[in-house]
Amino acid sequence: MTKIEKALALINTFATGDTEKAASLLAEGYIQHNLAYGTGRDAFVGSVAYLASAPVKTTVNNIRAFEDGDRVFLQTVYNFTGMGEQVAFDIFRFDEAGLIAEHWDNLAAKADPNPSGHTQIDGYDSLEDLDKTEENREIIKNFLHDVMQGKAPEKTASYFDGDTYIQHNTGIADGLSGLGSALGALAEQGIQMIYDTIHQVLAQGNYVLAVSEGTFGGAPTSYYDLWRIENGKVTEHWDVMETIAEKDTWQNQNGKF
Repeated sequence: MTKIEKALALINTFATGDTEKAASLLAEGYIQHNLAYGTGRDAFVGSVAYLASAPVKTTVNNIRAFEDGDRVFLQTVYNFTGMGEQVAFDIFRFDEAGLIAEHWDNLAAKADPNPSGHTQIDGYDSLEDLDKTEENREIIKNFLHDVMQGKAPEKTASYFDGDTYIQHNTGIADGLSGLGSALGALAEQGIQMIYDTIHQVLAQGNYVLAVSEGTFGGAPTSYYDLWRIENGKVTEHWDVMETIAEKDTWQNQNGKF
């Protein structure tokens, strides 16, 4: 099995309840960064068993899957025990034995289409430009520094092809103009979207996923942003923002990042 096949097999155990399959894919010292769950292989397998015992079965619908070195990153829609659909990004790190050794994620409730009619998951889904993976990763690293962290906002327009920008954020319209309008509206409400630290920038071909830490309206926030690059320009964007839980509620002490 490829790394992507293993990652997909693992998340599908939430739907199948196959605890043996889950255990076979995980390293014993599996590190969990979802703060609502315990760490270690046994804790994950226990979660699979719990979901299997629920009267309403969990559903898993993977949308996009990518591989970058020892990591796989997925965009998936979950519905855990009928509690409502959630859009998620998952990252899995594999050890040298090919077992899944670490996991990070962000989840948010599935929402109605945004002002431009796009959902959190639709859009372009062709993996291309594999020879440009590192070039595209560098574009996003610079974009995060200049634009998202506000270090060189005067460069913002240079990252886009005019106003051509497809937006899947639930509250923002297409185009650089839509992004500007949304940020302006937040500023009028005294709400700031701040990216303090960039933790991971993963890439495969024309897709780049960034994991960042900051605040939204003053609340500690985890940002997962997936961008598609076309001809060297930022062309399409999907994201999941998640407020980081209070530390006294954490079920593991590995931290969100």
